[in-house]
Amino acid sequence: MDTNWENLGSLVKIKVIGVGGGGCNAINRMMDSGLADVELIAVNTDAAALALSRAPIRLCIGSNLTRGLGTGGHPEIGAKAAEESEKDLRTLLDGADMAFIATGLGGGTGTVASPVIAEIAQSEGALTVAVVTRPFSFEGAKRAQLANEGLKKLSEHVDTLITVQNDRLLQLVDRHVPLQQAFTLADDVLRQGVQAISELINAPGLIHVDFADVRAIMANGGAALMAIGRASGEERALAAAQQAITSPLLDVDISGALGVLFVVKGGDDLTLYEVSQAADLICKTAA
Repeated sequence: MDTNWENLGSLVKIKVIGVGGGGCNAINRMMDSGLADVELIAVNTDAAALALSRAPIRLCIGSNLTRGLGTGGHPEIGAKAAEESEKDLRTLLDGADMAFIATGLGGGTGTVASPVIAEIAQSEGALTVAVVTRPFSFEGAKRAQLANEGLKKLSEHVDTLITVQNDRLLQLVDRHVPLQQAFTLADDVLRQGVQAISELINAPGLIHVDFADVRAIMANGGAALMAIGRASGEERALAAAQQAITSPLLDVDISGALGVLFVVKGGDDLTLYEVSQAADLICKTAA
């Protein structure tokens, strides 16, 4: 029997649904980064904003209800829009082994449409993972409250929920960063979360993590955290691991974690000893 090993990764059907403004922006960033072997889908109630998306698949939900003009920040409209387009959403999610839902919470579309989409994905049998950001404090109490409500509903319909506090991103950048760049960073965090996990499954590696491994960790995994570390020079892998486990993106200590997925990426000169050092640090910290 001949086996085409190069195509085995593509047998895992991964679909990424960016919902609302932040989610659709994240989809554009995934395309810029060359994310491969995933199906990228942009979903919004705002037809004009959706037209700016470069996603190969775009769906304007609730067209009869909103006429493509968005929700105006009214969450009840966003929920009804998703329900109106349930058949189209189910068609898009058909056959997915894994579904990522990327969105920025606090708005009228992503916050309330995402739980509906997640419920559909789970009913189709997909391992469902949401990667979401919570609004900056300066966006106001109303958006924060809406985000909290959306987060609670979303948690009921996903296997794993990865949440990033936008305020924590400000600890990673210069205090004089322009406002637009701050929102760009938030969108890119969504991209990083999706890309890190999808590449674990589909990108070739010396020590490969397959879909069964990912499912074992993430199925019914509940709340999860993500962090990234980068370093160069001496003890670079160890330094990158240390940077990740102490990242401002982590709002709790990782000790006692029920499971950890991590990937080490480096050049051809990366040594086994370096990887072993990084792995030991992560495992000891999470124990």
